[in-house]
This record gives sequence, structure tokens and C-alpha cells, in this order.
Amino acid sequence: MGIDFHAFNFLRYVASLGPFGDTITIGRQELAMNPVALASVVKPSAGYVPSVYCDNMLVDQFGASRVESIDNCDYEDATHVLDLCQPIPPELQGRYDMVIDAGTTEHIFNAPQALKSISQLARPGGRIVHILPANNYCGHGFWQFSPELFFSLYSEKNGYRDTQVFLASLADKWRWFKVKPPRDGKRVNVLSLNELHVMVHTVRAGESFSHENVQQSDYVYEWATRTAEPEPIPAPSGLKARIMNSKLIYDTLFPLYHRWYRLRSPERMSARNPGLTPFDVRSLGTPARA
Repeated sequence: MGIDFHAFNFLRYVASLGPFGDTITIGRQELAMNPVALASVVKPSAGYVPSVYCDNMLVDQFGASRVESIDNCDYEDATHVLDLCQPIPPELQGRYDMVIDAGTTEHIFNAPQALKSISQLARPGGRIVHILPANNYCGHGFWQFSPELFFSLYSEKNGYRDTQVFLASLADKWRWFKVKPPRDGKRVNVLSLNELHVMVHTVRAGESFSHENVQQSDYVYEWATRTAEPEPIPAPSGLKARIMNSKLIYDTLFPLYHRWYRLRSPERMSARNPGLTPFDVRSLGTPARA
């Protein structure tokens, strides 16, 4: 777990929306950046004390008034040693202005409970940040996350506001893509050749929130609008069936088509994808000190 280049810049973006205040990190987060990269984007104040962990940096650069942490083990001296597969204790609920999950939830088996606990940690009006694996992280943890999850979970009807979702490729440090919320039953599909981070910022709007009825948006749309059963697709027969079932098609041409489609598809990670809007990371400028 750690704050890499994309995560650090996303925290800069979040800080531009307001200071962090009382902050808790999910997992004790290291500063996983080389010193040259770190110096290129931030100049610490005279009183800054360097640390392997991000706590002092969150105070110095992002307006955190205090920083605590939760982890399942005490080997990194987390403030609270808790298993996020289980409910969090009442005394921690509603205590924080900012909850930062920078690469932890993918390692927690009971992800729905962890997401609920993260919302419980935030006080009404508090903010939640996730920086988690999306595409091409098979084997990294238990889970990879889709933007659809966060749009459906952090919706206004569930008690959240101002939800924003970005995707960032490890192959491109200076460009993100802001994901448009899915609408009218259309999915926002994203193909990528490289590893992607999904980066989320949302606000717990009020005293109450709900995770009881989180459904994928295109299915909700279909349930509400479908008036008849779709017509079945006829199975191919004769020569067409023999061609489609041939060894040449399945062993040679289909793999080639699949590779071509990933490179040329309008759903790939690019400005051609109708669900994505490019975001220039250099537009963030120099972050204000606390």
C-alpha cells in the first residue's frame, strides 16, 4: 500500500476542492514515489519532517489537521488495528472529514462491508477518496473495481453528492480520463493495454446513507423500460455454421480480430471513447500548503 505518482496527484486535485481536516487512511500508507518525482510536484514547508509514511505530507501539503490510520495488523504502527471485514466500532463512526483508501480495499475479502465502514468513518459532509486497481491487475489483490460500482454506490439516492470518477494509466503520468456517469442504459466500457487506477472522490451528504440497494445502472434502466421479451437470435446453420465453427476461425482469425479490436475499438482508453473526457494532470499546478 502506498501513495504513488497518480495517487499523490489525485490528492492534489482533491485538496483543490478543500482542505482535508481530520483524516484517516485505510491502511498505513507509504510515500511510494522516488524523491526526484516528489520534488517535481511539491516543495515541502520549512517545518516538514520527512517520513516513509504519508501522514506528515498530508498535514504539510493538503490541510489535514491530524492523520490516523486503520490496519488489520500492528506491524506498521497503525492508529487503529481492526479487521475491515467486520463492522467498525461505534466510537470511530462519524469522526473524520476525509477518508483515504489508496490501495487497500482490493485486499479485503468482504469489500461491501469495508465500503460501508469507510462511509461510516466519514462525518456528514465528510469526503471519501478511493485510488484502487481497475483493469489489468489480476493477481494483485482479491478485486478489481469498475467506475460503474462507484457511480451506482455513491449516488444521490444513497446519500452522497459530487461523485467524480477518473481513470489513470500507469503508462501515462500526465493524463487522466474523467469518466462520465452511465446514462440511458448505456455502459461506459473501457479497454486498456496497461494497468489502470480508478480514482474516486465523493461526499457523504448527510446524516444517513444506504448501501442496501446498489444495482448496475443499465439493468435498472432495462427493468424500467423493457415492454416485451427480446427476439431470440437464430443459430447459424449450413455453410455459415461450418465456417464459424472452423478451426481456422477459432485458432487464428478470431484471436487476430480480438487484438485488432482492442487497439481500434472506440471503447479503448482514449479521447475517442464517448464515456471519457481527457484531464491534463499538469493543470493542477503547485499545491497550496496547509
